Amino acid sequence: MLPLFEDPPPDLASLLAPRLRQLAGEHIYFGTSSWKYEGWMGQIYTRERYLTRGKFSQKKFEAECLEEYSKTFPVVCGDFSFYQFPSEAYWQRLFASAPRLLFAFKVPEDITVKRFPTHARYGPRAGLHNETFLHAGVLQDAFLRPLEPYRDRIGALIFEFGTFSRPAFEGEASFLDQLDAFLGALPKGFRYSVEVRNPEFLGPEYFGCLRTHGVAHVFNSWTRMPELGSQMALTEAYTADFQVVRALLRPGRVYEEAVAKFSPYLHVQEPLPAVRQAVRRFVDRARRQKQLAFLFVNNRLEGNAPESIAAMIED
Repeated sequence: MLPLFEDPPPDLASLLAPRLRQLAGEHIYFGTSSWKYEGWMGQIYTRERYLTRGKFSQKKFEAECLEEYSKTFPVVCGDFSFYQFPSEAYWQRLFASAPRLLFAFKVPEDITVKRFPTHARYGPRAGLHNETFLHAGVLQDAFLRPLEPYRDRIGALIFEFGTFSRPAFEGEASFLDQLDAFLGALPKGFRYSVEVRNPEFLGPEYFGCLRTHGVAHVFNSWTRMPELGSQMALTEAYTADFQVVRALLRPGRVYEEAVAKFSPYLHVQEPLPAVRQAVRRFVDRARRQKQLAFLFVNNRLEGNAPESIAAMIED
């Protein structure tokens, strides 16, 4: 049994790595959402590796820490791809930096945002209709084609749809009609998954759409979504021959609040027993079904993703 830690252990990696390798051997892959967290130093990362002339180098750390990450975790979720279409050169560097690692990637928001938010980072596109929303051709040319050489290293691709306001669609059926056509146009060869943040979507029509195309529902813990345990209790929610879980936030909490409360993510500050138990039950189910599963935990869930995972996989 892995012990629970009130304070960060000196080397959490040495405790996690063998257990995570064992689970990966059963096709159950645990990882984190992103990886460039200096707060994991002494747990997952070794500060001495990132010294330049005796001083810690943030640049060196961000460029090289993924290789050390891969000594503990078998998979990672790349959130960065939500904000851009990475270049072929970027993909080449990323996959070469950690040759043993599997990846999941969020598909760029250019595909999943119906209208760009009124936020400064969107520049002149802020508030405008997105002409590439659910555009399979753009996705294939700008994202899937550059990833094709690394297809065997990609556990899943995630289409994350933020909360749609009522004016965004005439109704759920309108969204599902577009989603159905989009999923039907996607090329084979990748594992696709869909994450929605409108709880009213979690019904037979939505799950049926995903099942038709062999696409996984992403069980996600998020502000306005039902708790993970409630989602996982829906038998119709298992829509593919693989499963994806993203433990992101405590339901009821907004992202900005979690960042302010938990950063720099040194250790767990707020254990969530219900989330941990739901994940354990999910893992037990995947084992019984002998089903491929990817589970990603975010620092914003409890304060420190590696410690959260350690608690979730304790015997």
